[in-house]
Amino acid sequence: MKENRPPLTAVPAEIRCAQDYEYLAEHFLAPDRLAYIAGGCGHETTLAANRAAFERTRIWPRLLRELGQGHTALEMFGRRLAHPILLAPLAYQTLAHPQGEIDVARGAAATDSGFVLSTLAGRTLEDVAAQAGAERWFQLYFQGARRHTLDLVRRAEAAGYWVLVVTLDTAIKLPSLRAQRTGFAMPAAVRAANLANYPEAAPRAIERGQSRVFQGVMAQAPSWADLDWLLAETRLPVVVKGVLHPQDAALLKARGVAGQIVSNHGGRSLDGVPASLAVLPAIRAAVGDDYPLLLDSGIRSGGDVFKALALGADAVLVGRLQTYALAVAGALGVAHILRLLREELEVCMAQAGCATLADIGPAMIFRETGEETGC
Repeated sequence: MKENRPPLTAVPAEIRCAQDYEYLAEHFLAPDRLAYIAGGCGHETTLAANRAAFERTRIWPRLLRELGQGHTALEMFGRRLAHPILLAPLAYQTLAHPQGEIDVARGAAATDSGFVLSTLAGRTLEDVAAQAGAERWFQLYFQGARRHTLDLVRRAEAAGYWVLVVTLDTAIKLPSLRAQRTGFAMPAAVRAANLANYPEAAPRAIERGQSRVFQGVMAQAPSWADLDWLLAETRLPVVVKGVLHPQDAALLKARGVAGQIVSNHGGRSLDGVPASLAVLPAIRAAVGDDYPLLLDSGIRSGGDVFKALALGADAVLVGRLQTYALAVAGALGVAHILRLLREELEVCMAQAGCATLADIGPAMIFRETGEETGC
C-alpha cells in the first residue's frame, strides 16, 4: 500500500472555495486510500445522484431585504449552534492523517462547529473529547452484545458527548468496487480504537441451504427492540441516521427518536437509492415542521447548504470534504473548510435575501417545468 504525502502546515494558496480541497486531495492521498474515501458502493449511481440533485436545484432570490441583523445561528436539542454545518461521522480518518479524528475535532473546535465522532474512529472517543469543543456528538453502531453497546454509550456520556447518532442503514458493509479495483486493504495500523476492548461477535453458523446474507449477516442487524432498549438506557437525545423513507421517519418520531438525519451514507450503503436531497421534502412533511431534521450526502458548498435548508433540513453534515481537508492540511485544513463553507452560506443568504436561517424555506427554490418534485 502506498503512503500519503505529508500534509501541509499552512492553508494552500490555491484554495479558492471549499470544493477545491476535493481536487487538491489527490496529491496528498495515496491512490488506493483516495479510492476508498471517495468511492461509493456498487456502480456509484447514488453517489452521482447526490451531486446531480444539488446541481439541478435552483435558488430563487429576493431583492431589497433588510440584512443588517443577519446571522447563521440556530437552536438544536436545547443548545445554540453558531451555524448549521456539522462534520459527519467518518470511519478510520487516520487513513488520511496520522492524527485522524483528533485533528478533525481541533478544526471543529476552532470554528465553533458541531462534530460527530464515529464508533469506527481511529482514535478513542476519550482522546478526541479532550481536544474537541463543546459541540461534540457520538455516532453509535450497535455491537453484537448489548453490554458492549451500552459501554460505548456510557463512555460517550462520561466524555461529554451530548447527542447520540445511531446509524441504521449499513447492516451490511462492503468495500466499494472502486476501492477493490485499486487493491485497497485496511492497513494494520488503522483500527477502530473504540472497539479495542470488545471481542467481535462470533459469526452465526449457517446451515446447508441457508443464506449468508439473511441467516448470516442480517442475524446481527439491529431491530426495533434494540432501538427501544437504547432509548430507555440513555439520557442523551438519540438521533437516527440513514433515513430515506417518510414512513420510516414517521415511525421513528412516534417511537421517541429526538431527531433524524436524511442520508444515503454518501452513496456508500445501497446503490440505486434516491439522493438524500430528493427525499428531504417528503420526510419533512412526514415529521412536521417542529422536529430536528438534518441532511448529509453530497454537500460541497455553502450554496448546497442553503438548498438543503430550503428543502427542509435544519442543519447539514459534511462528510468527504472534511477528510480531503484533513489530508491536505490537518486541523488547519478542517478549520479552513468549515470557515469557507460558513462564509459561502452567508454570501448565498445575503444574495438571496435571507437574513436568518428561518428565512430560508421552500419559497426560495425555483422549480422548472418538468423537474422532479422536491429538487
